Amino acid sequence: MTLVACHQLAPVVGDLSGNAVRAQAAIDQALEAGAEVVVLPELCTSGYVFESQEEAAALAIGRDHPILAGWAGAAGLSGAIVAGGFCERGEDGLIYNSAAVFPGAGTPAFYRKLHLWDREKLWFTPGSEFPPIIDSAVGKLGVVICYDLEFPELTRAVALAGAQLLLVPTNWPVVARPDCERPAEVVIAMAAAGANRMAIACADRCGIERGQEWEQGATIVGPDGWVLAESCEPGLLIADVDLDAALDKHYTELADAFADRRPDFYASVAGAPAGAPH
Repeated sequence: MTLVACHQLAPVVGDLSGNAVRAQAAIDQALEAGAEVVVLPELCTSGYVFESQEEAAALAIGRDHPILAGWAGAAGLSGAIVAGGFCERGEDGLIYNSAAVFPGAGTPAFYRKLHLWDREKLWFTPGSEFPPIIDSAVGKLGVVICYDLEFPELTRAVALAGAQLLLVPTNWPVVARPDCERPAEVVIAMAAAGANRMAIACADRCGIERGQEWEQGATIVGPDGWVLAESCEPGLLIADVDLDAALDKHYTELADAFADRRPDFYASVAGAPAGAPH
């Protein structure tokens, strides 16, 4: 079993130094609890509700910034995997909604969000590379960001690439739903996990930012698609996850999530003409 933690914290838009302290404290709390994998929310270095492209640019940091060096140091000292979202200033001068993953003392991995939600299109450039698949001490990890999770083509591709656990830094805005129902994004995570036999850890945020309320829906889902832990409260969410189970794609002796696929019929889903070779 692998102890996975999501920390649901409340970044403050514009407060780069304060957010750095909040994120580091969240990592430290998770590590003190024995977490082997720690996931922080989307854009937890900068906050989310920007008023202009100039504001987003002013809060963007490079991959060598001291904030991320702190995350890397915590991962290196503990041997744990630390991941979280940040507002990135690329070497090309463009601004990206990005995630960093520090696998213990191993080589860090970075990912730029492919699917930009709503007004994110005004502030960010979409990524252009497939999510990294990271070899770690606990198994193979993938990472996507928030809205990316809602594209089954992407989560399937990450699972086919070998990911046993998908890390999802996210900021889920409150959306109306029927009473007693989970947020739709959690239902999507459950479906993606069950369909791919892949665990998923969603680190949502909390608080109200410039009038925007958040779901506060941090959730850890097992490879069978069932929720292992969930919380609508600020703070640490933690669960034991059987990542070895993600290596077995069988539902039954004769039913297999991957072996039973018929990709020749799916080409149109990926934008290619129907009947095109996969």
